[in-house]
Amino acid sequence: MERMFYLAVIACFIISCSNNGDNKNEITESQAPPMDISEFGFPLSEFDSEEGQVKRGDFFTTLITRLGASQSDAYALTQASRNVFDLKSIKVGNEYKAFYTREEEPRLAYLVYEDTRTKFVTFGLHDSLYVRVNERDVCSKIRIGEATINTSLWNDVSAAGMQPLLALRLSDIFAWSVDFFGLRKGDSFEVVYEELYVGDRFFDIGTIHSAVFTHAGRDYDAYRFVQDEVPQYWSEKGENLKKAFLKAPLSFTRISSGFTYSRRHPVTRVVRPHTGIDYAAPTGTPVMSIGDGVVTQRAYTSGGGNQVKIRHNSTYTTAYLHLSRFAKGLAVGKRVRQGEVIGYVGSTGLSTGPHLDFRVWKNGTPINPLKMESPPADPIKAANREFFAAAVRQSKQLRDSLVSIQYLDTMLVKIGIEAAALTARE
Repeated sequence: MERMFYLAVIACFIISCSNNGDNKNEITESQAPPMDISEFGFPLSEFDSEEGQVKRGDFFTTLITRLGASQSDAYALTQASRNVFDLKSIKVGNEYKAFYTREEEPRLAYLVYEDTRTKFVTFGLHDSLYVRVNERDVCSKIRIGEATINTSLWNDVSAAGMQPLLALRLSDIFAWSVDFFGLRKGDSFEVVYEELYVGDRFFDIGTIHSAVFTHAGRDYDAYRFVQDEVPQYWSEKGENLKKAFLKAPLSFTRISSGFTYSRRHPVTRVVRPHTGIDYAAPTGTPVMSIGDGVVTQRAYTSGGGNQVKIRHNSTYTTAYLHLSRFAKGLAVGKRVRQGEVIGYVGSTGLSTGPHLDFRVWKNGTPINPLKMESPPADPIKAANREFFAAAVRQSKQLRDSLVSIQYLDTMLVKIGIEAAALTARE
């Protein structure tokens, strides 16, 4: 009975809509109002419209006067915008819609500026002058997704019918435990997550409730739980997935050269040790510090080009070579956080192409970054263990319910196809 009740709850709330995070207005897809005259707060059918994008060099006054507003109305709207919307935040490339009266000489009645995917600003000039900021409803849909790796995480997520952005979110969650540069054919994952929509347009990946990533024959599980008001991911045993060091200092590329004591240098042609890992990546790819630490070097060297060194603690030091440029504000003595961008991939120094040469020292001795064991962060606190165990059980129930719904949907489609075929024969 408990399982059937839970299944019913999931079926009812598989789609929910909220405005500014408020869940009071929960509706289903069939009840959702169409994007019609109420969207912008005035009857669209009474006006002609024109769409466009903000051009380089456009200010609010130049844009709205070009669309037909008088200088006095433009000035009045500028004054009305104070404490409502910062006109300096209007961005090049953002879309707008201008609405005109249906008269012998049409007049600009409204200008709607699309500030973000969820927020738009209406400038009214028709019956009265006003500026109004509106938030669109964001709908969440709970999904269960799975895929097997054949080519790459990004490609296989898309091939399985999921949003590619999910690949980035999964790599963030498992960044400390799964080597995404060493994914193998046959690796797989299953994930329970939310997709966010504005109307019928995908907006973003929402909460990931749980996931299991199978890599090299080993399962890595992740359950979302909030401890000390911070949402994090943990294994079923209560181990924090976040560790002292990231597995890699950048995202989604390939290893072009490994850790060895006898590599022929591609420029000098001299055989000598290469005590680091080369990651091939496009110029400008952000490079992150793999852990908290203090910058001990930010300089150009003849071999390593633009180079950053970071001392993480009394044991570990890392270096990032051949950068095209350093991150803004980076300086020797600055404390950086794990995942903070410290520079960008380049080909400075002795380099044949854009890549990152990443190095790690343990107690002053170079070690292979791919074999470095990273200590975990703090586990679930004793006072939270019962709450965490309950959260894991709920996540599993949610997963099982979604699988049941998916199965029912498949069976209904199959029954529908068979019924249609039977009807056609008759």
